[in-house]
Amino acid sequence: MRALLQRVSSGNVIVDGKIVAEIDRGVVILLGIAPHDGEEQARYLVEKIANLRIFEDENGKLNLSLLDIGGAAIVVSQFTLYADTRKGRRPSFTDAALPEIASPLVDRFTELLIEQGVPAQQGIFGAHMLVNIANDGPVTIWMER
Repeated sequence: MRALLQRVSSGNVIVDGKIVAEIDRGVVILLGIAPHDGEEQARYLVEKIANLRIFEDENGKLNLSLLDIGGAAIVVSQFTLYADTRKGRRPSFTDAALPEIASPLVDRFTELLIEQGVPAQQGIFGAHMLVNIANDGPVTIWMER
């Protein structure tokens, strides 16, 4: 499982001209699922993301977590995080999980964030999404499990 975490001052996801997810301060998580991923990987990343100290305290130090600031999250399924570009000019996505594996795990990942106390929304799996990210900092972190 791979997550590209972006700290945002705001973010939203638009599908077919309609906003399907929208947050103010928090994180947008681009989430890639591999065929062997499951609940264990999701739980690990969710716990790390909820508690990762990537927000400034009163002294300007990255010392506060998503939970500390009461931030929210948007989860966006992103199979292209498993792109293999070593050969040719067209990426291969054979390392990404098939939709029947990935879709329920993206849903579960979002549920686990909510269980951790992080208000979470998600894009629409498999849809063409316009993801607007006001990257704050910028702070962008790559995570893998």
